Amino acid sequence: MESPINSENLSPNNIRPTPKRDNLTFGFPVFLLSESIIFVSFFITYALLRWKNPNWFPPGVSGLDVPRAAINTAILVSSSVVIYFAERALDRHQLVKFRRLWLPTVAMGVIFLIGQAIEWRNMPFGLDAGLAGATFYLLTGFHGVHVFTGVVLLLYMYFRSLIPGNYNAGHQGVSAVSLFWHFVDIIWIVLFLLLYIW
Repeated sequence: MESPINSENLSPNNIRPTPKRDNLTFGFPVFLLSESIIFVSFFITYALLRWKNPNWFPPGVSGLDVPRAAINTAILVSSSVVIYFAERALDRHQLVKFRRLWLPTVAMGVIFLIGQAIEWRNMPFGLDAGLAGATFYLLTGFHGVHVFTGVVLLLYMYFRSLIPGNYNAGHQGVSAVSLFWHFVDIIWIVLFLLLYIW
């Protein structure tokens, strides 16, 4: 009787490596899904509170600074376009072009945060100004934390690109950070419509 274990089958040429599951590709969308649930719950709560309180803003305040917020929105949305082309450049192994597009994305994120800080400083009401103040600072602050996190991740990926041959085997980290950045941009568009346009 022939043994099922054959020395030829155990040779290195015949052993196929077990495919490893890409935890980042699976886990990161799940993380973004959980973040989406948190933001959606905030959106629904804000909408219900504002719907039940027609006199939303504090006395003497008719609305928010829409032009400044619109400029900030344009900057953040534009950064999504730039990071898209940066990722495409990396797909084509154009590393220098990738860096030249990746850094402006970082700069746009920083400009957005500075613009948000300036708006906070010039706000006609504070955190203690009833529901309007509490919800505004909570929503924009929570989103700002995500933008700051995104900027840090963008910088991390940029410095990783300076390591020779680092992205030769793939760049799932760049794709994950890019996806996170698009997510942050979409969340801000919803916030802009809820907080400034409504």
